[in-house]
Amino acid sequence: MTILLFVMLGLFIFMMFRRNKKTQKQQATLQSQFAPGVEVMTSFGLFGRIVSIDEEENKVVLELSPGNLATVHRQAVTKIVEPVAASEEPTVVPDDASSLTAGSSLAADDAGRTEAVNRTEAVNETPEESLKRLNDEGKKDS
Repeated sequence: MTILLFVMLGLFIFMMFRRNKKTQKQQATLQSQFAPGVEVMTSFGLFGRIVSIDEEENKVVLELSPGNLATVHRQAVTKIVEPVAASEEPTVVPDDASSLTAGSSLAADDAGRTEAVNRTEAVNETPEESLKRLNDEGKKDS
């Protein structure tokens, strides 16, 4: 019984050291890729571009946005951000919003019902009328 306990303890310690060694190897690989101009993310969620690296003090200067610099500890940088590949299909954006601002349009709600909405009446509403209309629309959905 005692032998089994020592074997289990030895296996547990071995697995801890193995995991720790693997983590250190991954961290060393990541830090070897650090260079000025690389987009990174910190452990606390800041995204930025590396401006400079101070090896002696283990500091990295990040440019968060043009003109905004932040100095963080080298180990706080946890991820290199890969640029997102652009989609093959270009996004079509209309030159004007005439299709969105028609005088009368149809709006569909979650239940699949459609109702006509007159945009000119909505512009001439008082705040009290708008609140009443919005409250009535909320009661229809329930």
